[in-house]
Amino acid sequence: MNSPAAADVISLHASDNVCVAAKPISKGTTVTANANQVIATSNIKPGHKIATVNLPQGTPILKYGQVIGFATADIAAGEHVHSHNLQIGDIVNDYAAATEIPEPPKPLIGKTFQGYRRPNGKAGTRNYVAVISTVNCSASVSKYITQRFDHDQLKQYPNIDGVIAFTHQSGCGMQYQGDAHATLNRVLGGIAKHPNIGAYLLIGLGCEAAPMGYLLQDQNLVQIDGVPNNNADAPIVLSMQDEGGTVKTVEKGIRLLSELLPKANDVERVTIDASELILGLECGGSDGNSGITANPAVGVASNMLVAAGGTPILAETSEIYGAEHLLTRRSVNKEVAQKLIDRIQWWKDYVAMFGADLDNNPSAGNKEGGLTTIAEKSLGAVAKAGNTALVDVYRYAEPVTAKGLTIMDTPGYDPASVTGMVAGGANMIVFTTGRGSCFGCKPVPSIKIATNTPMYNRMEDDMDLNAGGILQGQSIDEVGEQIFQEVLDVASGKKTKSEVHGIGEEEFIPWLVGPML
Repeated sequence: MNSPAAADVISLHASDNVCVAAKPISKGTTVTANANQVIATSNIKPGHKIATVNLPQGTPILKYGQVIGFATADIAAGEHVHSHNLQIGDIVNDYAAATEIPEPPKPLIGKTFQGYRRPNGKAGTRNYVAVISTVNCSASVSKYITQRFDHDQLKQYPNIDGVIAFTHQSGCGMQYQGDAHATLNRVLGGIAKHPNIGAYLLIGLGCEAAPMGYLLQDQNLVQIDGVPNNNADAPIVLSMQDEGGTVKTVEKGIRLLSELLPKANDVERVTIDASELILGLECGGSDGNSGITANPAVGVASNMLVAAGGTPILAETSEIYGAEHLLTRRSVNKEVAQKLIDRIQWWKDYVAMFGADLDNNPSAGNKEGGLTTIAEKSLGAVAKAGNTALVDVYRYAEPVTAKGLTIMDTPGYDPASVTGMVAGGANMIVFTTGRGSCFGCKPVPSIKIATNTPMYNRMEDDMDLNAGGILQGQSIDEVGEQIFQEVLDVASGKKTKSEVHGIGEEEFIPWLVGPML
């Protein structure tokens, strides 16, 4: 990529035949990209593409040195390139599995954070108490219980970050031990065992298709040889039908939670190596700057975390599609590459069942910000993964145990995607946004990174960092190092903007695939 210092446009690769507006470009402005001077034929908004050469109909459009689609009409040099004259068409990529495995990065030693060491050995970055509803029928009761523990009542427990109700819309009307049931169990079990949860209650109705007993056994929410396999001494379970209904369950839940709070408060932060950070990578409300500023900078931070021995998780499989060939090439072996290929094929088959295709993914907001096809969006999105080797691919909400860059199969919908990564063990989230997403994800802090300065200035109350300086000449490495340090600081207790606002409880949305029976 050329130096963007105060440039009107940015060229991302020497072979590209489009450039990207770094600022508003007026009709008639002469811009230079890859040694080509062209005159803008219309007003071009930041993040949008401009043809740098004449592009006859059918010409492959190159950005990042990769095909993002094909010209659907003759496009003149200097013309705006977007949905009106560019479609994805039939892009054929060579997966070339495990053919470009990078060397491990130079170890980054001595990076630490102040976290919570749990009885099961895991490392937490926050300390919440949870009321986990196993079925939608117990969602209201779970909320009623947590509402009794407001800010004033928690003042006597300074080491507790809050009491959360994890509620959802499922837990029944599903095949027993089917895919949806197994996925929901992984999500609920992952939250119960999460190192950011200091204590929890499980509340069900009593007759649901996803029974409590099976959840406890399936997710090992029990003591093994006298050692807790979660963060409480033993799971505390309530059934509304057994307890006598709503009021009695709420009263008992409040009493039990009152007994748990002093125990959950009895923790202190200790020094923990950065190798124990599991960092979920998410982008939402993306724009044409996402793949130029914030995402590559997050990629630098991801590389640093891998060098420190930690684990970044790239997710949103529907937003990897079109760029998966870059990841299969750097997979540590063909088996890992095949795992990703299998998930991509599953997504193709899945959306086809509903008469859709994966190029439907770029939202209206994405397109307004300059993105046109899913290939273009994905090529920018995978920049968050840096350039280290891909070591493993996980199903949704599976426990992430590998060290190094991983992928989790999630949808592109941000709350469902992050819910899966958190349930899989992510104890930190970084979230890039170009349009301005106001996202949080209790019990894990989410660092929001703006891709451009105008949006950052407009929504500074919600943005933690600004990567827009890259468009004015700040280096990607410098911003990436800033992000990595922010991850360590937030993991140590610094509050994110979404935490200050209290955002993150409604964003718990398990992704379940299958019929509702």
